[in-house]
Amino acid sequence: MSATTQAELQALQAAEQSQYLTFLLDGEMYAIGILAIKEIIEFNKLTTVPMMPRFVRGVINLRGAVVPVIDLSARFGRAGTTASRRTCIVIVEIEADEGRQVVGVLVDSVSEVLDIAPGEIEPAPSFGARVRSEFIAGMGKVKGNFVIILSVGHVLSAEEMGVLAAVDTDMPVAAGAGARG
Repeated sequence: MSATTQAELQALQAAEQSQYLTFLLDGEMYAIGILAIKEIIEFNKLTTVPMMPRFVRGVINLRGAVVPVIDLSARFGRAGTTASRRTCIVIVEIEADEGRQVVGVLVDSVSEVLDIAPGEIEPAPSFGARVRSEFIAGMGKVKGNFVIILSVGHVLSAEEMGVLAAVDTDMPVAAGAGARG
């Protein structure tokens, strides 16, 4: 009976690892593994934080915890997300150096949870995508179309976002200093 329970557990884990939350961003379909998703909340007022890079839209209070909200469109180097009735914040949990980190991801709209078998996932392309290749875990084939499966750990890497924040906040100061002098 223990072997059956172990087999059932492995089957359940395999099923969860092949489930992805899909969402739209600038008209393109993306996906994040369901195991990283904590919840989906309605987009509401954010508290902006000074001196943050433009892809950090602000923070929210999530049951007493301060959660940073990343505009995924801006993170990918595009124009920021324009809020609409369907705009959502997907709360994800990622591994960080200090343990697990909870981050909100701003998306245009959430679509559905899809089962994508590992055999239906192609490697990330080395060119042609509008997203850096290290951000892409793979390309899922669903009903004749591709869904870009994101590598949440890379997209929301605290270390890389910290470096970008330093560069982003240094640029206006350097530009302003040059303009004065």
